[in-house]
Amino acid sequence: MKKRWLAEHIMFFWIYAVIGWFYEVTLETVIYRWGFSNRGVLFGPWLPVYGFGATVFLILWYRLIIGKTLKRKILMIPVIFLLTMATATLIELITSYLCEWTIGSWPWQTYADYAINFQARIALSPSIRFGIGGVIFLYVIQPLLDRLACKMKDKTLYITAAVIVVVLSADLAYTVFLR
Repeated sequence: MKKRWLAEHIMFFWIYAVIGWFYEVTLETVIYRWGFSNRGVLFGPWLPVYGFGATVFLILWYRLIIGKTLKRKILMIPVIFLLTMATATLIELITSYLCEWTIGSWPWQTYADYAINFQARIALSPSIRFGIGGVIFLYVIQPLLDRLACKMKDKTLYITAAVIVVVLSADLAYTVFLR
């Protein structure tokens, strides 16, 4: 059971990391029209911070809505919004400090131009988007992924998780040692 749970969460982590990369690239190229650049710190099309954040949402907050009545789920939307907004903002803040400590800067734009920001590391506008994203992840995407994971045989899920770990590890090694 725990092995399956871990394999599912590895798969969820990767899916959300890829979704995060597409979100960032879409913002940069379509919304802001800055042109394309790989928004990730790794080579591949994934942003581990999004995978990490979504996994934290799953572990901490998903239980507040899973299996609940529709009325209860609807009533929980503002709570889930605030919890995921605060969690993602804290993760972004901690990540900015870790990146600055390890590589000298954080790999996303500073929020210095945003009206409400803290040390240009976090800002209200992106935090609100993170809260909206958290609601979308937990209410829309995760139930679909749960159904997908339930349909997967154990062996398929374990192989998928192992491939994800190998690919992400290789990407990390390439990024750290060869890039």
